Amino acid sequence: MSNTTRLKDYYQDKVVPALMEKFGYKSIMEVPKLVKISINQGLGAAVADKKIIDNAIEELGTITGQRAVSTKSRLAISNFKLRENMPIGVRVTLRRETMYEFLDRLVSVSLPRVRDFRGINAKGFDGRGNYSFGIIEQIIFPEINIDRISRINGMDITFVTTAKTDAEAMALLSELGMPFKTSK
Repeated sequence: MSNTTRLKDYYQDKVVPALMEKFGYKSIMEVPKLVKISINQGLGAAVADKKIIDNAIEELGTITGQRAVSTKSRLAISNFKLRENMPIGVRVTLRRETMYEFLDRLVSVSLPRVRDFRGINAKGFDGRGNYSFGIIEQIIFPEINIDRISRINGMDITFVTTAKTDAEAMALLSELGMPFKTSK
């Protein structure tokens, strides 16, 4: 059995030839690829309760299979009772095999569990070939035990690609299985 994930094999076997044909690339090295997936959770309520950060680190680690780290505030804002270097969020960056494994689980298992799901919005591109979207509830991931969570948290997921344009990035992510909404 090979050491690569199912989605990485699919990328090399099916996605690369499809994108080469669609955009007329002359070399395989021109074909855009996924570099990393960055997942962030902003937890403003953690100012009052420190256990929220620990729970979020554990949940994000369970979802991604990689340990998450806390993010700290840069400024002190007295109106929000926020001091400098207080933990106010968690993040994790996925690369290589872990990234493909997470994307495979996100597309095939988690996104279909969203209530009234009709596809993700295609307006989350930044103009340089990267795509971001938000998830309202972390309970769409089957790894999370609903009975053990203390509060519902959302998260932002960013896909960083080597694509030069948004059209190339959208074609790449669509080929990898991202269910974008079709405009009518």
